[in-house]
Amino acid sequence: MKKRQIAFELTVFDSLKDLPVEDQQLMREAIKARGDAYAPYSNFQVGAAVLLENGSIVIGNNQENASYPSGLCAERVAVFQAGAKYPGVAIRTIAITATSKNYAVDTPAAPCGNCRQSIAEYEQKQHSPIALVLMGETGEVFKCDSLVDILPLAFDNSFLK
Repeated sequence: MKKRQIAFELTVFDSLKDLPVEDQQLMREAIKARGDAYAPYSNFQVGAAVLLENGSIVIGNNQENASYPSGLCAERVAVFQAGAKYPGVAIRTIAITATSKNYAVDTPAAPCGNCRQSIAEYEQKQHSPIALVLMGETGEVFKCDSLVDILPLAFDNSFLK
């Protein structure tokens, strides 16, 4: 038997103003998108902004439904919209932010498992990493260099041969 440790590094910024300018701008777009989220059941609003290699920014926000499985997370709304509107254009960075009407979100919000899997598919398809910039409503901001960092044993098409 062997034990292996899987670890990754992320960059922690004290606040939004400490991010590089490009990441600040992208996060501001995610914050705007968060404000338009449709979250009447959870009161948990998430916004995402995707920066493409051509410089375009595509936004998304969570869209809830009384039948919970029918809703869609902000990350997938943005990523799928980018894939539909700009097929073949690689995603460079995704900024994700969350807030709640019920409590203060002061820690970075990371993508759920379904969103991680969906983003991993795009990362594999484009053969280049997708950076993630994550924040709550306030507080520290995390930046990961690649989705694979937070999903190290991802299921991909290599298992479907």
